[in-house]
Amino acid sequence: MSQVRLFKITGELRKGGDKLPFTKNIRAVKKEDALQHLYSDMGSRHKARRFEITVKQIEELPEPEAV
Repeated sequence: MSQVRLFKITGELRKGGDKLPFTKNIRAVKKEDALQHLYSDMGSRHKARRFEITVKQIEELPEPEAV
């Protein structure tokens, strides 16, 4: 069974001539799934297309232990 991990994605959103920086934490199984979820979420919330989103960095964060 696959383990769900936490990814921190940092980048910029170009809208209206402005570059808006963002950082999002997304839970996913693979890095590609996290990126797909980011594109879907940003498109839904901000009506951004994929070419308007520039991803600078994707890093896997350590998962906190459940107590």
